[in-house]
Amino acid sequence: MAILIDDPRWPAHGRLWAHLVSDTDLAELHAFARAGGIPSLAFDRDHYDVPEDAVPRLIAAGAQHVSGRELVTRLIASGLRVTARERRGL
Repeated sequence: MAILIDDPRWPAHGRLWAHLVSDTDLAELHAFARAGGIPSLAFDRDHYDVPEDAVPRLIAAGAQHVSGRELVTRLIASGLRVTARERRGL
């Protein structure tokens, strides 16, 4: 079981954002995010969007820093990935 975080590369709202995921289950992810002070509104179906300034704190709390590619690969392998098609409701 691991909580994974990638590099903050995604610009929005004047900030850069990273993704926080679990490679096993969403309950683990929600518990980690809650303990790390990440609001539930930051959850987007299979990941949390986290601001750049929260990344060091989440790594210190135990999140494993990985590349964006590895994060997606492991999220897909976990079976938790929500596809673009699913996001569109097709």
